[in-house]
Amino acid sequence: MSDTPDPKPTQEPREEELPLPPVSFEFLTLSLKTQAEVQLGLLHFGEEKDRPKPNLRLARHTIDLMAMLQEKTRGNLSLEEQRLLDNSLTELRFRYVQAVEESGKSAS
Repeated sequence: MSDTPDPKPTQEPREEELPLPPVSFEFLTLSLKTQAEVQLGLLHFGEEKDRPKPNLRLARHTIDLMAMLQEKTRGNLSLEEQRLLDNSLTELRFRYVQAVEESGKSAS
């Protein structure tokens, strides 16, 4: 036995830290969906006067990323996971079209 300290000491969680959710495909899908909703301007934290304009370029990238994930995981997901991803993509695509149309109206 050596008297040297453990090179990777265990770090006790602080009381104010919230536990992290379990790693799952559902959590990944919902994280990407939430990210796209923020980029589309659908979710905002803070005062309304501080609401940023939608970032359509980033939103499109996130939606495309989810579509790639859908394609790459086809046939490998549970029915619930597949439905969550399909429904999230359908909703986000619809919201994206709405945001593009709205940005066109405000630009005129």
